[in-house]
Amino acid sequence: MKLGFVSAILPDLELEDVFAFAAEERFACVELMCWPKGKAERRYAGVTHLDVAAFTQDDARRVGALAAKHGVGISGLGYYPNPLAPDREEAAVYVAHLRKLMEAAALLGVNVVNTFVGRDWTKSVEDNWPRFVETWKPLARFAGERGVRIGIENCPMFFSGDEWPGGKNLAVSPKIWRRMFEAIPDANFGLNYDPSHMAWQRMDYLKPLREFGSRLVHVHAKDVRIDRERLDDVGILATPLEYHCPKLPGLGEIDWGRFCSVLGDSGYDGPVCIEVEDRAYEKNLETRKQALRQSGRYLRQFLSDA
Repeated sequence: MKLGFVSAILPDLELEDVFAFAAEERFACVELMCWPKGKAERRYAGVTHLDVAAFTQDDARRVGALAAKHGVGISGLGYYPNPLAPDREEAAVYVAHLRKLMEAAALLGVNVVNTFVGRDWTKSVEDNWPRFVETWKPLARFAGERGVRIGIENCPMFFSGDEWPGGKNLAVSPKIWRRMFEAIPDANFGLNYDPSHMAWQRMDYLKPLREFGSRLVHVHAKDVRIDRERLDDVGILATPLEYHCPKLPGLGEIDWGRFCSVLGDSGYDGPVCIEVEDRAYEKNLETRKQALRQSGRYLRQFLSDA
């Protein structure tokens, strides 16, 4: 497995500076954020380390040369909007940009795009399902025709009032993943798995590695701390950030030694990218870099090739 990080936590660095930092700290790869240039719609969104709006073969050669210069790989291209937004025109913008990521990933030879499937948060899973199939069957086919694998992250996207009550991403549980993969059996349609989202939902974060090992495209390393007293006070129907907070690997609920052991047993040998969303380390650029250093030191105990 290859240890890397998600570039969203370094929005103030240019692409070459991101690669240089990764090389300096012995990271093997980076997941590059590819949001359209403009205002961020939420925290950790809106970061553009790779602009794919008009990406060409020459751009691919330039980016590939930068990565090679620093000896750092690109684990995937990341963009996490809501392709099932209830406003069809809004959703169409997100889908069009996802297609641009897929084309860029193919030109780069990266061949991985990570994202959300999306959701109309005011409707049930059942009522969202026709839109899911309508949107994602052609997207999976479009990616497959270009040799690109899609990693759907399992984050519920239910953290704020505008995401209530259902969250903005359907792909939150094994039951839904089974249904997704039955509807879209394409081998290139899989998961970008983050164990922390299972932990705060009070679910087993190891069991899916065994069942869905063949569908793992990419892995995020993020931890989570659950405040039991606050949970007892507000209950599981509260907005989730009322009783949990994202933390660096090793500072929360995840047993990373066991996780990496089971992940390896599943047959997965791809990237494991640290995703920093820990507010305790976000004072400035240096503290955010330190978060990546600290997380890297911790996880290298369990990833022999990192």
